[in-house]
Amino acid sequence: MQTLAVGCGAGFSGDRVDVAAPVVRTLIERGGPAALIFENLAERTLATQQLVKRANPLLGYEPLLELELRPVLADCLAHGIVIVSNFGAANPAGAALLIQRLAQELGLPAPRIAVVSGDDLSNAQGQAIVQDHLKENFDAARFVCANVYQGAFEIADAIRAGAQIVVTGRVADPSLTLGPAIAHFGWARDNWDALAGATMAGHLLECGAQVSGGYFADPGMKDVPGLEDVGFPIAEIDFDGSCIVSKAARTGGLVDERTVKEQLLYEVHDPAAYITPDVVADISEATVTQVGPDRVRLKGVRGHPRTATLKANVFFDGGWFGEGEISYAGPNAEARARLAMDVMQKRMGPHLPLRFDLIGVSSILGDDSNRRLGTEPIGKAMDIRLRVAGQHLNLNVIDQLLREVTALWTGGPAGGGGVRVAKRQRLSTQSCLIAREQVPASFSFVTSAR
Repeated sequence: MQTLAVGCGAGFSGDRVDVAAPVVRTLIERGGPAALIFENLAERTLATQQLVKRANPLLGYEPLLELELRPVLADCLAHGIVIVSNFGAANPAGAALLIQRLAQELGLPAPRIAVVSGDDLSNAQGQAIVQDHLKENFDAARFVCANVYQGAFEIADAIRAGAQIVVTGRVADPSLTLGPAIAHFGWARDNWDALAGATMAGHLLECGAQVSGGYFADPGMKDVPGLEDVGFPIAEIDFDGSCIVSKAARTGGLVDERTVKEQLLYEVHDPAAYITPDVVADISEATVTQVGPDRVRLKGVRGHPRTATLKANVFFDGGWFGEGEISYAGPNAEARARLAMDVMQKRMGPHLPLRFDLIGVSSILGDDSNRRLGTEPIGKAMDIRLRVAGQHLNLNVIDQLLREVTALWTGGPAGGGGVRVAKRQRLSTQSCLIAREQVPASFSFVTSAR
């Protein structure tokens, strides 16, 4: 059976929107069965979109969805490249309707769009399930949403039923790739090694340019050519689940044994037991081999039976987060910035612990309790950006914090400028494991709006 080529068009919400087109062109040039995935959901991205949907029930899907699809939708439909993505976020049905409108605007035949459901546990029935698992840790008054990680088989069923585009909410990232592979090869639910191999192919793709040189690049240590035009990855999956990872043709970036090994181990706590909804993958004896320029083979992944439970993320209202910045420059700049820190802490009092960063002196390596800044003597830095941040359940307290940062402009110390302030709603999270039979997934086709 022919290999299945799966390309990646996004690695997170907010990724570049011009990167999918070279991937699609490469898939078309190579010929053969192909799919394109967009991976848009980080841990908190979906919960953020749940808040957006609360404010506007028509929204709640990936905000860049139209910009992602517009350059490639016509080519994918014309060449039989199936599109699979979790860009549905909190509103997969809304995302499907947007895709329908986009196709109509582009003068394309109405695509067959399937929506996978079953991940959202935010209704009364889902809340009851979550509350039963979290017990006293479930705060109904502050509950925002709960979503369970679904797997690949509903995606595969939708493709087998004729879907050209599959829109999901929360599914495991590798399942976006595994679903088309199951549909193509017809793997049984207990073909553990093949499922595990394609799962790890999906794991290599899921973060976009991380595997093709982006996150890998470190000048003089790990040089990557053409990083400004880094090509996104493609996995050619074989019938046994092994794959060859490459990237879009005529783009920058790099795919070699090092980039693949780094991404292979990314977010994997136990290489012998990488748990997904579909299979437990074991890469402890896998091999990574360069087989050509920007072509690396992964094989030898083993699989073990899937777990009886699925992971659910539960989000609660965490109050508000506020931050402000102001710059100090010239002689004695660091001392003035530190005096501003002291003013801010005294003005806000002990009821709001503040995080301070002196960008240019200590920020990335600092800490929330300011121990590092507190133990270092005042230096001679002459170009300082002071950042102050705090979090509180009461929005009024955060608004006061932002007013105090703004007041530094003329309230002193001397020479401050360039004030910027911002606030956003915070989310707190808990996780639990739920029996599969309590949270079944399914798919349905969207009726054409034409």
